[in-house]
Formats: sequence, C-alpha cells, structure tokens
Amino acid sequence: MILVTGSAGFIGAHVVHQLLSLGHQVVGIDNHNPYYDPGLKARRLEALTGQRGYIHVRGDIAAPGLVAAMCRQYGPKGIVHLAAQAGVRHSLVDPHAYVESNLVGFVNVLEAARHHAVDHFVYASSSSVYGEGGGQPLAEDAPTDRPLSLYGATKKANELIAYSYAHLYAMRCTGLRFFTVYGPWGRPDMAPMLFANAILDGSPVVLFNHGHNARSFTYIDDIVDGVVRVLQSPGEAAAGQPDQARVFNIGNPVSTPLPAFVSSLSRALGRKARLQFAPPAPADATETTADTRLFEATFGPQQFTALDAGLARFAHWIRIERAQRADRRRGPRRRTYAGAATSTCALRMDPSPGPGTH
Repeated sequence: MILVTGSAGFIGAHVVHQLLSLGHQVVGIDNHNPYYDPGLKARRLEALTGQRGYIHVRGDIAAPGLVAAMCRQYGPKGIVHLAAQAGVRHSLVDPHAYVESNLVGFVNVLEAARHHAVDHFVYASSSSVYGEGGGQPLAEDAPTDRPLSLYGATKKANELIAYSYAHLYAMRCTGLRFFTVYGPWGRPDMAPMLFANAILDGSPVVLFNHGHNARSFTYIDDIVDGVVRVLQSPGEAAAGQPDQARVFNIGNPVSTPLPAFVSSLSRALGRKARLQFAPPAPADATETTADTRLFEATFGPQQFTALDAGLARFAHWIRIERAQRADRRRGPRRRTYAGAATSTCALRMDPSPGPGTH
C-alpha cells in the first residue's frame, strides 16, 4: 500500500494513476481546497475512483492525527507527499495558508511516517528553493538560502526538516525539486494554462520581465516517471547516514525562453498569440534550468518529452476540457462540441492525439 497526499492535485492524480497501473494499492488524501476550481479536482478524482485498488480520503493533512490514523488503518510502506499550498505569487497574498499546509501539514505527514514504519518518504520540493542563487543549470548544491517567495522558503524548510528526521530517526527521506510542470489536467494558475486560455480567448498573453524569463518546462509524464522510480528504488545507504536524506532535481535539462514557449503553444493550438510585456514580478526567478546529472547518476538515464510533443497533447486536452466546461454551463440539452458528450475522464489520465515522442 502506498499513501499519496494531494491525490486529487495535478501531479498527485497522475502519480496515483501510474502506481495503480503498476499494480500497487493506493490510499490518497486531498482536502479539495478552493485555491483553484474544485471541479477540476473532482474530475481528476473521477478518473481514479473507478480503478481497482484506490481508496480516497477527503481531509486536510494539517488536521491533527488524521494522517497518523490513515497510517494505522492502511499500513502504507511508502508515502508520496505531494499535498501543499501551491503557487509562488499567491504566497504573497495568503501566507498563513502556506504555513498551515506546507509546514504544519508536512510535519504531520512526516510524524505519521516516523511512527508507522514507513520504508520511504518521498516528498515534493521545488525549483523555487533556488531563488536567483547560482549559475545555470541549477545543481542540487547551488545556493538555496535566498528564496524569492514564501512558497520557496517553505519548500526549503521541508528539506531541512526531512534531513533532521532522517538523522534523528534513521528515516529514508527523498526530496524532489520539480521544475515547471505542464500537461493535461494542469493547474489553472500555472503559466501553461494561463497562456493557453488567453490564446484561445483572444486575450493578451502577459509575459513578465519583458519576456526575458526562461523555464525548464517539464511534461507531466516525465515528472511521474521520476517520482515512481525514486519511490521504488532500493535503499542503499546505511541507517542514520546522510544519504538517508537526499534531494534531487527532476526537470527538463533544456530551458525555453517564455516567448518561444508561447510560440510553440500557439502553433499547437492553431491560434495566434498576442503578447503583452510587463515588468518583472518580485517573486519570479529569471531562469530555472534543471541540472539532472545527480538524478541520472543515481537512478539511471531519463528521457524527456520534446516540447512540441508535450504541447500537442496538452493542447488536445485543453480544447476538450474547455468545450466540456462550456457544455456544463449550458446544461445537458445543448451540445456544441462533438466530443463533449464524453467526459475527459474517459480519455485516460493523459488524453493524447497519438503516440508520445521522447
């Protein structure tokens, strides 16, 4: 049994889907908070609940004793901790939500793992821990003591807390610094979704820092592959040794300037993008390029989905999702899209117009 927190979230739902396809039993927990459309989380969950071996708990990891009670009941041997208050810019607006979920909730899950003989605690960190520190590409030993947002600071705090638990209690804790994830079922507040919706609506695509930012855009399948490989990897370090607490980057080692990303996305959508340039945003790093050498040296080579291939799948999904959203607003008697009578959930967790390209 594997416990996945944040199981109705973007990455969490895909991880659950992959674990189930590999034959694992999974218990998931998610609080379905309204930071973004809870209906999207419900539709992700609908794609999972029909599968054998999945149990879903609706609850908050920050609630005292809840995750510990789940561990007592289900006895998971591994935990994939993905639940968190997400969003770099939102952390400037609602800092207490980040403290509650990303710090209090994190310790609750770690304590549950500690007291219930969990073999491996894998948790999501973020490229946001780097801030503007170090040159590109960003290796795991680059400076992380000057995050640009509270969100990044909470993720760095997670790494420090996990290290102390590994040292004190001989726990195996692995942190994964994700780099800008995109793909079907993505979060509406992230740049790929914001850009796609703007292009399809005919609205301007706003590029901060006058379009000079660049990101390691990483397709969701590649993130999931990395998470599962890490979770299933054998423990090689002796108990209590520093290697019990490791941190790895997972991200496309090729970064893309945002104007080039928008150009590729507009081609995938078949619509022209209108760009609007804006000053730098205070919480945004100028560039994040993933150095994946440590991950590959530890877990083996990893292939990454080509940007055009990933965007083609993403564009296919978002067109269907938007059409179905419009039909839900109109009601059951009016249909304007030939595929809208079929839920996106029926199209697999990764609806795609054709085979993937890596």
